[in-house]
Amino acid sequence: MAPTRGGLTMKTLIWSLTALLAAAWTGLVALTHQLAGWLLGAMDAGALTQAGGAVGGWSVPAAPAWLAPWVDTAELAALQALAADGVQWLGAVLPSGDALMAWMGPLLWVGWGFGLLTLLAVAGLLHWLVGRFAGPTSLQGASA
Repeated sequence: MAPTRGGLTMKTLIWSLTALLAAAWTGLVALTHQLAGWLLGAMDAGALTQAGGAVGGWSVPAAPAWLAPWVDTAELAALQALAADGVQWLGAVLPSGDALMAWMGPLLWVGWGFGLLTLLAVAGLLHWLVGRFAGPTSLQGASA
């Protein structure tokens, strides 16, 4: 039997919402990767502990042009303080920002892949459930 119009509409809604969430998830991970690259790229090739002070001392106009419309000045100052603390803490573990970015970028995208697989699994389960329970009811003995 062919699926009902309501079931087909629900499946379209499920996959449209999945595509929207996947695009948002991809954008979030890409933005995080770009922001981390910008923060670590602004450092010198020296030790992270020295660069931590430089990150905390940046002025607000040092923000990249693509970030300015979405981030408030106070939020950027808080982000700089958080980055400075994090960089100083990591200074004992990694010798440079390049070494940190070398493993952080792939780790972000592996996390993106696991998140996307989870999203697709949930969408596939919902698709199956709609197909299983949204079928037309049949009337036995009724004829046209």
